[in-house]
Amino acid sequence: QVQLVESGGGLVQPGGSLRLSCATKGSVFGINAMAWYRQAPGKQRELVAHITNGGSTGYANSVKGRFTISRDNAENTVYLQMNSLKPEDTAVYYCHVDLSTLEAGRFESWGQGTQVTVSS
Repeated sequence: QVQLVESGGGLVQPGGSLRLSCATKGSVFGINAMAWYRQAPGKQRELVAHITNGGSTGYANSVKGRFTISRDNAENTVYLQMNSLKPEDTAVYYCHVDLSTLEAGRFESWGQGTQVTVSS
């Protein structure tokens, strides 16, 4: 059984920084792409950043230059460093992983979500 465990959310003032982590726990055979999404109240879930197993990254225009996605393949963990945070970054952030296990083959999994609130 695979579980994604997120941490690092919280309340921060505008201009501040937070670092989110998402660890993939369980018997993982391989991990492909990893990503972070967010969902603000009353809005659809949107892709924030993604990273391939080769390390190529992509970002939403709204976070380019402020957010950095990275991964530790040895720890099966993906990170999101968020700098220069703005009130409009307030949302629940979810990690998303494309992975494989010997039992289930290839599938996608979501983290439980972590709240990020940017407010003075």
